[in-house]
Amino acid sequence: MAGNPRNGRPYRRLVDWLRSQRLPCWLCGHNIGYELDARHPLSFTLDHQVPLSKGGDLLDPANARAAHRRCNSSRGNRTTARPKPSARRPQLRW
Repeated sequence: MAGNPRNGRPYRRLVDWLRSQRLPCWLCGHNIGYELDARHPLSFTLDHQVPLSKGGDLLDPANARAAHRRCNSSRGNRTTARPKPSARRPQLRW
């Protein structure tokens, strides 16, 4: 039985490579607190542009993005960063 692939050396290497670039969050565009504790909402996490549940590759550097923990969690497994707002406001009066 294989272990968790996110605990393996190739995945840790990918996380370290992405962390060393110190990029801003790809979802909100703000700076990431790379020195923060991993449990902090504004700390660094590796996010996959194409979610793993939608067929994204776990170890592909082209699929890896730097994100805040909060942004990564709120995105879930959607393929877009945020749902697009509608062009028109709904009518309040009938």
